[in-house]
Amino acid sequence: MIKLDPAVINRVTKPARYTGNELNSVKKDHASVKVTVALALPDVYEVGMSNLGLKILYQILNDRTDTAAERVYAPWVDMEAEMRAHHIPLHTLETFTPVKDFDMIGFSLQYEMIYSNVLNMLDLAGIPLMTAERDERHPFVIGGGPCAYNAEPVADFFDLLVIGEGEEVIEDVVAVLASWKEDGKPDGRSGFLKRAAKIEGVYVPSFYDVSYQADGTIAAVTPNCSEAKPAIIKRVVKDLNDVKFATKPVVPYLDIVHDRIMLELFRGCTRGCRFCQAGVLYRPVRERTPEKLFDIAEQLVQNTGYNEISLTSLSSADYSHLREIVRGLGERFNDKGVSVSLPSLRIDSFSIELAQEVQQVRKSGLTFAPEAGTQRLRDVINKGVTEQDLEQAVGAAFRQGWSSVKLYFMIGLPTETDEDVLGIADLAYRVLNLYKEIKGRRGAKVTVSVSSFVPKAHTAFQWYGQNSTEEIERKQQLLKSRLRDRSISFNYHDSRTSFLEGVFSRGDRRLGKVLLEAWRGGAKFDGWSEYFKYGVWMEAFEKCGIDPHFYANRERNEAEILPWQHISSGVDKSFLVSEYQQAIQECYTPDCRRSTCSACGVCPGLGVEVLDWGMQA
Repeated sequence: MIKLDPAVINRVTKPARYTGNELNSVKKDHASVKVTVALALPDVYEVGMSNLGLKILYQILNDRTDTAAERVYAPWVDMEAEMRAHHIPLHTLETFTPVKDFDMIGFSLQYEMIYSNVLNMLDLAGIPLMTAERDERHPFVIGGGPCAYNAEPVADFFDLLVIGEGEEVIEDVVAVLASWKEDGKPDGRSGFLKRAAKIEGVYVPSFYDVSYQADGTIAAVTPNCSEAKPAIIKRVVKDLNDVKFATKPVVPYLDIVHDRIMLELFRGCTRGCRFCQAGVLYRPVRERTPEKLFDIAEQLVQNTGYNEISLTSLSSADYSHLREIVRGLGERFNDKGVSVSLPSLRIDSFSIELAQEVQQVRKSGLTFAPEAGTQRLRDVINKGVTEQDLEQAVGAAFRQGWSSVKLYFMIGLPTETDEDVLGIADLAYRVLNLYKEIKGRRGAKVTVSVSSFVPKAHTAFQWYGQNSTEEIERKQQLLKSRLRDRSISFNYHDSRTSFLEGVFSRGDRRLGKVLLEAWRGGAKFDGWSEYFKYGVWMEAFEKCGIDPHFYANRERNEAEILPWQHISSGVDKSFLVSEYQQAIQECYTPDCRRSTCSACGVCPGLGVEVLDWGMQA
């Protein structure tokens, strides 16, 4: 057990990140359990504590009498300096046990820019970075989350990866680990990994060999042991009403990113936006029943004392019983000062009356995501909303007293022209003018937030060549030159960060040595602009003799073997090819939940069905 010197804690910012002992944290005697798991998110405490998936796994694992699960996050740079100076190893927040003493450390891989933090945390823990260098003294390093669907750039560092929804897989992995230990750890680490590889949804990268062609593309991905399956198919929860939820989450002592109750209405989204990786990975839509949600909400309010419930899903406004849920939660909790919030709103399904109900307790700004500036480009990405939808929603909001609106867009989308980019400015001005028409005066505030499009694996745009940083910066300046009104705020992302994210999102195993080299050069917290060291990364690519543009900016053809082709989301490749062609032709594919089946293959392939309680009513 680590004992932190109070002097160390007093020298760092936000000491509460490291003190533990929060409400609802679970401490178990490690000698009384069969398996110990350190659940990690490779970012700072405030980000890690906001991850819903880890909250769920924490409760599931700790509900088992044979397992102890604890939390660990990336120490901020000041704390890391103290830890290295005083030889304090990375440890958990519950029992202050060194991470290297656990049986397993599980990383949630939410996006590619946290890969350098994974290496940094392993190094701080005293765990060899490469799987090949670990022995029976070391914990198994496992990963999950969206990046696991193409974890090839970090394949050398992970013993195994979980493909799909963690609550479906994690108990299987723990059970296999417990039995392997009880059996005396036969065949060492590979003995456990061979047993784990037989579990559906488990991917052991070292059990696969990758060969390359002369032009640098992949020739083949081949299993090198009998336990390795030719394709790893994602695990999926068939009915969310039957699985455990995080009804007793750890409550922090300091503000975190999502410092409120997160009530997950449903998983999946069948809208079919062609840029959206989550829309593919979490198919199909599976809703919780209203009764189940009310029950969960009651427990969460009682167990946490929070005064806000956030209705969390990919597109919460699409929940079939949303009005019933909003009203029901209001009736139960408004008099207790507990408000309800909808973090994401689609323009078309938005109802200002609903927004009024949601914000009875406290009123905040409204956020919409048109994604693209012109109807042509919104058709290309299959957004399925029109300018009229936006005008109706925003107009209704202005009439009800709102005056601030945030609009989210992307630039760098396939087939994008300068006219599409300038269309973003036109839309922002239209919103300003709408306020003047309705109110008879100026006074609206519009925030235009523009991110750079990053093509992701398993989407219809996975073959598309990403815009260069120079082209993105030109488009940013073009848009900036058009947004001259002081009532409009303009935010945009660093194009170099998006470029690096694009390299790793569609990268292969050869990028592992670049990551290692960059980390040795000081790369960490790459998602934080103040610590992003673009020069270090470019030097690492050069030292390793790897061209990053090969991964980010190159157009692939549909016959090319992609690095993630042996990992299956359940969606057929033929569907993605068809959607890419539909995009080029600016054709819309309707929501399969509300219209005809678009034959993506996920329901029959995984033996799971859409659960929409509105359709069954």
